[in-house]
Amino acid sequence: MTTPTAAPIPERYHGVWQRTLLESPEGRDTTTWVRWLQTGLWHGDLRVPAEADRSTPPGRAQQQGFAGTTAITRPDPALPEVCTWQRTIDFQPPRSTPDAGHMVFETPDRVIETGIHGTYLEVWERLPGSIGQRIALARLGPNGEPTAERLLVCGRYLMHLCPRDTPWPADLAPDETLADLMQRHPHQASALLNFTIAFGTWIDGMWTVERATRPALEGHAMTFTLERISNTVVNVMSNGMPPRWHVLEWHAPD
Repeated sequence: MTTPTAAPIPERYHGVWQRTLLESPEGRDTTTWVRWLQTGLWHGDLRVPAEADRSTPPGRAQQQGFAGTTAITRPDPALPEVCTWQRTIDFQPPRSTPDAGHMVFETPDRVIETGIHGTYLEVWERLPGSIGQRIALARLGPNGEPTAERLLVCGRYLMHLCPRDTPWPADLAPDETLADLMQRHPHQASALLNFTIAFGTWIDGMWTVERATRPALEGHAMTFTLERISNTVVNVMSNGMPPRWHVLEWHAPD
């Protein structure tokens, strides 16, 4: 895996964004817990429906989350700029259309997204304390190669994304959901759900998980420190976390 050389996105997008409203043909949603963390190039996303019974595999399959790089373009000067989330890992099966929306900033901390490949409107509001330091790390594999596992930091917030090892079944249909897939392959449910996304605050060397695809992690607090040992390598010191990580992005002002 190589580090993308795409241009960093504008600073107005940096930080952690909370979705406060979704309007679509299916209705209006103000209860799903959604966080979009955006560094200078990399993003992480976690979405937990309020009505999902996450004590069951079908309930956990309703969650969403992904990570990758972000691109900001303006192909049509007559229209708002376009934000495209280029997913490299995804809790749900791959989509047949790009994840992209027109973006209009009502204020510096409030942006309205409208769909390009679908009919929807989303309102995003930036969380206080989510700008300043921006860090993106990829876990190093046994042979020293960067893997798809990510640690992302914006301000006082941290997100860990560890994708499943299991490939999608060969009969995966276009735009199928994880819940659909698990119904057809119940014997693979545990492996298909083996995808950890955890988000929380990182303050004074303690990371406290607020939401996670594994509900048992929520509320858990652990020591977490980063030691940069070279331009490209960071040691992570935290219970149960892999120790060696590759630097994708590092902006940590004094």
